[in-house]
Amino acid sequence: MSHPVRDVRRRIRTDHPSIVDGIDACADAVAARWDTARTTDSEAVADGLHRALAEAGVLEALSRVLADSVDATGYELRATPVPAPPYVVVTSRGPMLRATIDPGRLVIRFDAFEVVRDPSPDRSPSYRRLDGTRLAVSLE
Repeated sequence: MSHPVRDVRRRIRTDHPSIVDGIDACADAVAARWDTARTTDSEAVADGLHRALAEAGVLEALSRVLADSVDATGYELRATPVPAPPYVVVTSRGPMLRATIDPGRLVIRFDAFEVVRDPSPDRSPSYRRLDGTRLAVSLE
């Protein structure tokens, strides 16, 4: 019996730790520019991380991580992924990889930032750098 989510998580941790380390270093560089431990500028987080990942060569590598992750599931990609939407997206939380395979939509998130929502509805959410980068894999 295949366990695609577990297999992807294992493949990334085993074969791509330098990519996770690269995401972590880029996120650190983005957060280092802030005046405080948080920012409310989601675009600055996402755009800054996108630029840092591209400059470090990590963005380009993420499409290869996606292809390798799909290979780990035993399924095949319908097209060759590129380091751009819909396959690779950089959000205010971190990079997200997506692919459609036979059992559904494979989603891989590298969360480097967390969204902190204020209980007051008139205040914008803020973004805080996590301690490290968290890997989340799902099949939807």
